[in-house]
Amino acid sequence: MSNDTKDSERKPLRLSTGNTLGLKKTVDGGQVKQSFSHGRSKTVQVEVKRKRGADAGAAPAAPRPAVKIELTPKKTAEPKARGESGRGASGDKSGGLTDRERAARLRAVELAKKREEERVKQEAERAKQEAEEAARRAAEEAERAKAEAAEAERLAAEEAERAKQEAERADDGSGADAGASEQAAAAAPAPEAPKPAPRSKPEPKTAAKGTIKLKSSGDSDDDRRGAKDKRVKKGGKGGAPSSTNRGRQEPPRKAARISVQEALEGDEDRQRSLASLRRRREKEKQQAQAALAEGAKVVREVVVPDNVTVQELANRMAERSGNVIKSLMKMGVIATANQSIDGDTAELIVEEFGHKIRRVSEADVETDVAGVPEDDPATLKQRPPVVTIMGHVDHGKTSLLDAIRRANVVSGEAGGITQHIGAYQVKTANGEIVTFLDTPGHAAFSEMRARGANVTDIVILVVAADDSIMPQTVEAINHAKAAGVPIIVAVNKVDKPGSDPQKVKTDLLQYELQVEDLGGEVQCVEVSALQKTGLNELLEQITLQAELLELKANPDRSANGSVVEGRLDKGRGAVATVLVEGGTLKRGDIVVAGTNWGRVRALIDDQGKQIKSAGPAAPAEILGLNGVPVAGDNLVVVENEARARELTEFRSQQQKEAEQRARRGTLEQMFSNIQSGEVRELPILIKSDVHGSAEAIVGALEKLSNDEVKVQVLHSAVGGITESDITLAKASNAVIFGFNVRANPQARDAAEREGIDIRYYSIIYELIDDVKSLLSGLLKPEQREKYLGYAEIREVFNVTKVGKVAGCYVTDGEVQRGAKVRLLRDNVVIHNGTLKTLRRFKDEVKEVQNGYECGMAFENYSDIQVGDQIECYLIEEIQRQL
Repeated sequence: MSNDTKDSERKPLRLSTGNTLGLKKTVDGGQVKQSFSHGRSKTVQVEVKRKRGADAGAAPAAPRPAVKIELTPKKTAEPKARGESGRGASGDKSGGLTDRERAARLRAVELAKKREEERVKQEAERAKQEAEEAARRAAEEAERAKAEAAEAERLAAEEAERAKQEAERADDGSGADAGASEQAAAAAPAPEAPKPAPRSKPEPKTAAKGTIKLKSSGDSDDDRRGAKDKRVKKGGKGGAPSSTNRGRQEPPRKAARISVQEALEGDEDRQRSLASLRRRREKEKQQAQAALAEGAKVVREVVVPDNVTVQELANRMAERSGNVIKSLMKMGVIATANQSIDGDTAELIVEEFGHKIRRVSEADVETDVAGVPEDDPATLKQRPPVVTIMGHVDHGKTSLLDAIRRANVVSGEAGGITQHIGAYQVKTANGEIVTFLDTPGHAAFSEMRARGANVTDIVILVVAADDSIMPQTVEAINHAKAAGVPIIVAVNKVDKPGSDPQKVKTDLLQYELQVEDLGGEVQCVEVSALQKTGLNELLEQITLQAELLELKANPDRSANGSVVEGRLDKGRGAVATVLVEGGTLKRGDIVVAGTNWGRVRALIDDQGKQIKSAGPAAPAEILGLNGVPVAGDNLVVVENEARARELTEFRSQQQKEAEQRARRGTLEQMFSNIQSGEVRELPILIKSDVHGSAEAIVGALEKLSNDEVKVQVLHSAVGGITESDITLAKASNAVIFGFNVRANPQARDAAEREGIDIRYYSIIYELIDDVKSLLSGLLKPEQREKYLGYAEIREVFNVTKVGKVAGCYVTDGEVQRGAKVRLLRDNVVIHNGTLKTLRRFKDEVKEVQNGYECGMAFENYSDIQVGDQIECYLIEEIQRQL
């Protein structure tokens, strides 16, 4: 009846435009908050389904999770109904819809179907996830219940043992029963209670509605902690419990019964334990390791230089070197872990492994010191001009500078010839400061003069009035023009008899130098270094030219400059003469010059005095470098020693590789030339007092080489001759040339013992002449033919055991025995050989003169005929000279 009544109360299904087709809700729902271990809680949705035909007042069954299902009517129902009604009214099969509307509705129906399928699929997946979560929670609850049951059993065993021990002590003492003794030990919190109720297991009672009866095994954590504290108090010092401890008030224990709300909510103050945090972290770690094991790629930025070893590349990518080698083999490159590959190949490998690449070059260390820094125009200040004196040898360059400096520089030079580049500063009568560079005038120092022109502002071309223009003068003009600096012509030795300054000015026209006297722009001053005339006018011209150039520099920054000269001084070490181009060089600065670096220990000016700093355009000698720099190297100040070491190591490596490439090519050429027998080499070692002289000597000797003989400079350095030089000369059978240096006693003894030739020089062209003579001895002598005479064959005789013998008549000159002969037939050479025999009648003779008859036979040749011509000649060897 109730079912019929309920069915009758439901509204009948009908089609309506405002409502959707659905099922009436047959479940009741509610929310329950669940509490779990470690302080976790969760609110869940509980739905109870009513059974049809059940008593309305009966208690509902246990709640069971149910999935709410709503049925959405198909959207095609209403169009279908309308279509049917339309067909009934008008008889049209399309229901009054166009093709476009029908297609749109079909698409809508399909879209609705897809959405419904996706929703059902999502609901199924969500239900599956919830089932898995419920199973996991059930497993955790089972483990926790098992652990709590084991703990309860242990506590019960301990309690039984403790009760037994107390009962035994009670029998031995007052004779009271075991229950009373146990109750006295577990007294109530109130100290006034004299007779606590005996402790025994309570009888099971019917639980009140809304409460849950808890077993002793399910006591709360506070109860267990209270029991533990109680046992600790009983087992204090002395072993036996004291009456004071028995009577002490204990904290109240929680009630054994709690409400359903308290059981579900749990203890809100509890937090996660350390063990739980450890388990969580371990789980996250295992998940990360599993992700890596599954192949999760970590993309790195790999720095790839120009050359890198396979092992280093693998380390930078965090990959195994074996995998990198396999990738190289796939590309056709066979390399081991310790071999180097180029940057392009390394880039392909990095991209294949999926990493990002950043290309760098070892030459990046030169970025900061490659060029001269650009200064702010506001920081520029006027600086002294740098003047270079150039000209031919013995035209009075150094004497002129001595006259300007009022010093005797020339006295320290060998033979009055400047062998080194000097840098000096002169203060004029007007108080202006001028920096002079003195360059040697010999042809061997063309490179040194070129460096002098490159760092200079003004060039003074010194020309002797009695000698006019010479080859080195022309070379100095070319260097000055190449540097793009103005030229001031100083006509020297005008006081000498026979001098002609006007001829010098006229000869300069053919080199495009037109002096002011001839209507040009080149300044010209007539001076005499010996009489000290015209010097003030020359200094005025220099000052005027410097004002026109507006020379400025920034003295308030780190210094940069050029090495003018470098030498090895006994007692002071490596000494470098530098010219500061910009900034201020101070004592204590860390400088880099070529492949050498060091901290400036001392600064010495041109007068030999120590100074604290050197500004722009100031020359100075610096001490403290770890090696002798090369003349012409750039000098820069760096920020620290690490930067200096990095820069010099890179430059040293570059220089070593260049030397190895040059040596490899030289050796290959030498072996090929030795096999062909075309080129002969003269190995030599050069030791000089300064680097500029050694470089000039090497350059001059290399010019002596040709296609047949060659100078091989095995070693060129600054300093005295040592035992290591003797060892190198012995190994290569070389000659040692010392320029302004000597061998130490140990080296001299070793040279005498090993038979090594050491030659000392103080003037460079004497050294060059000796090397030239040595090379001339290596040249093959020149062979020339000396004509002797002609003979005509008039008869051919067959002689036993001799062969054919030609009866000849000497028509011109003479014929000698052992000479070279050519057999001519119709003026064509058909044989070239040696004369075997020469006879007059039956006698062997040395020579036969013109107009006589003789008999001749050739070595290893007998095809002779009457009428042939015989040409007789000799080969002379002439020694060649370079």
